[in-house]
Amino acid sequence: MSAHQASDLVVHVVQEASTLDPPENRALLAEKTPAGPGLVVFPEAFARDFGHAGSDVSGFAETEDGEFATEVERVAKEHGVTLLAGMFGVNEKDPARPFNTLIMRGDGVSAAYRKIHLYDSFGWKESERLSAGPWAPVVVPVSGWLVGLMTCYDLRFPELARALVDRGAEVLVVPAAWVAGHRKLDHWQTLLRARAIENTVYVVGAAQPGPRYTGHSAIYDPMGDVVASAGPEDEVISGTLHRNVLIEARETNPSLINRRL
Repeated sequence: MSAHQASDLVVHVVQEASTLDPPENRALLAEKTPAGPGLVVFPEAFARDFGHAGSDVSGFAETEDGEFATEVERVAKEHGVTLLAGMFGVNEKDPARPFNTLIMRGDGVSAAYRKIHLYDSFGWKESERLSAGPWAPVVVPVSGWLVGLMTCYDLRFPELARALVDRGAEVLVVPAAWVAGHRKLDHWQTLLRARAIENTVYVVGAAQPGPRYTGHSAIYDPMGDVVASAGPEDEVISGTLHRNVLIEARETNPSLINRRL
């Protein structure tokens, strides 16, 4: 018998800053990824940081089988994990405005998610440089769990979280580059916890660190308790998601069944 039940899922969150140099960031994937098994989550825009607000990132857009995705797949295989990380994805219809894309690769897993809600808020205008993905909630099977994908600003839209849960998600994973500022850390922590409680799911928030971003990556369980959390600096946190905790939470608080819509 292993230290973890067969139904458990180990999750590692790599709170690491991406740079403006794509080869350097690809090298960080191998350097920072823990050995498996489990799910390893890197932040949003890890292939290349956004740069200054309003920067043109179209020159750094890649296909979903390009250099970054290929390295994600290679590192996942080498370390025996499923790996998730953010990049800018080519938009053939509007090359000047790529998609903010998550790439997931691992044992039997090949998935991508294009960020639906762009950060046109708090003085930023992400839509000037990036295109919104279609309303196409993505749920991926990972080691016996159903994992729903969200990116950063998506966290502020509970309808997306609920759509993922309605498609079977038991874990919501949120890679982010959550910009620091007044109230922003409080919003990040509150919304992560709220999405966990209201949907009785695990929530994994993987943020880029300070000082530009908030850091404070965290894993919450389906009752809103903290499984693991980081501070503002570079850090790797780990936690185990337990099937029995999910089942017990949904028995104690059957809010998904009690809905009247």
